[in-house]
Amino acid sequence: RLYSLTEPEREALQDFLRKNLERGFIRPSTSPTAAPVLFVKKKCGELRPCHDYRALNKITVPDRYPLPLISELLERVQGAQVFTKLDLRGAYNLIRIRAGDEWKTAFGTRYGQFEYLVMPFGLCNAPAVFQRYINHVFQDLLDKYVVVYLDDILIYSRDPACHEGHVRTVLQRLREHRLYAKLSKCEFHQRTVDFLGHRLSPDGVQMDPGKVTEVQEWAAPRNRKDLQRFLGFANYYRTFIADYAHRTTPLTRLLRPKTPFSWDKEAEEAFQGLKACFQRAPILQHPDPSRPFVVETDASSTALGAVLSQQIGPEAPLLPCAFYSRQLLPAERNYTVWERELLAIKVAFEVWRHHLEGARHPVEVRTDHRNLEYLQTTRKLNQRQIRWALFFSRFQFRIRYIPSSQNQKADALSRKPEDNADSVQQAEPTTILPPAAFLATQEAQPLQVRVREQQRVDAWAQERLRELAEGSSPQYPGLVLHQGLLLHHGRL
Repeated sequence: RLYSLTEPEREALQDFLRKNLERGFIRPSTSPTAAPVLFVKKKCGELRPCHDYRALNKITVPDRYPLPLISELLERVQGAQVFTKLDLRGAYNLIRIRAGDEWKTAFGTRYGQFEYLVMPFGLCNAPAVFQRYINHVFQDLLDKYVVVYLDDILIYSRDPACHEGHVRTVLQRLREHRLYAKLSKCEFHQRTVDFLGHRLSPDGVQMDPGKVTEVQEWAAPRNRKDLQRFLGFANYYRTFIADYAHRTTPLTRLLRPKTPFSWDKEAEEAFQGLKACFQRAPILQHPDPSRPFVVETDASSTALGAVLSQQIGPEAPLLPCAFYSRQLLPAERNYTVWERELLAIKVAFEVWRHHLEGARHPVEVRTDHRNLEYLQTTRKLNQRQIRWALFFSRFQFRIRYIPSSQNQKADALSRKPEDNADSVQQAEPTTILPPAAFLATQEAQPLQVRVREQQRVDAWAQERLRELAEGSSPQYPGLVLHQGLLLHHGRL
């Protein structure tokens, strides 16, 4: 299907076809299929042609090669003092399409039909294929002084004197594999660099200021789709925002299928409050495995939260490395207060297991629930608590009671719904057995009584009872009397 083009789109398409034909990236095609051409606007304002490969992607066997966790990549630069960022030019176009499969990538335009000789953007397996390739190129350098996410390469050095050598090694590796960087998007020997939506520096990680500005200018959602788009963007930065789950509850409630979308005062306040959190989000410290970790937790009747922190020096204040929060599941809302507080610790240990399990120093867990101090000596545990105790046995930690007044970061959750009885959302009752099951149980005994009563007034039943009293019923040899009831072959 061809779409009508505006004059700027027509010019962008002509330029795209000319350049890619000259480079040998595309060629004329006689393929029986053709994807339509669409356009997206770049940051610089230029139009970039894209292809709608949804039909092809739907029948493509997915490549399960994993993409790196962005949070893990950001943690690898701990202690780095200087950075260089490289952006590969036309990264996907550096991979050749397997001979014989070019026809599958065909696309149609008013100027003819074409197909790719190199991997285009828009194929569902393109990210996995390119990540596999770039990991192969830098396999021996990864996590030493290089992290790579698709076409974004970050070189980091803890010793500035070594940085030039690291950069030369990476550039030489790119040359050997005929990979090229786009100079206008590269930054060399920087103390601060923007990478994957975050700003990295020797002081830690913070949100990209450009993204913060984008959030501040975000208009109030008008429908569910707008709200999903905003929450999807905000969720990417939830590790910077204390009590994120509780703050977004009025918004996520509007996404429920049976809840009508009504942008009321509560939703507007939550929306503006979340935008304000972006404005004052802290710089997160790079987790340092050589220093002790402190985990601060808290739980309410609807959500739980935790903060991972460290101290730079003995007298220095605790500085946050990450925040985490989520809403409680319906079953979890039925837990006792003690279990909810314990659940907050368990969830924090699960989220930050890669930091806490096998840590060099015992982890200090700070909570405002005093009874948790006796967790490791409690002998009476139910089955769920026993499972949790087995999980905790993998960690070295000690629990320290901190009054709520001193547990400020995690106790953002202590602005709890319990403080306002009107705002408490009670857990919905769970039906274990349908009413019919109980009715059947209740009626089983009365039914036998009624049958006995009817037998006393029924002539046929009385005749059979008389026969059985004399020995047996000649007409019904399978008839017996059991507990005052006539049974035929064991049935009533």
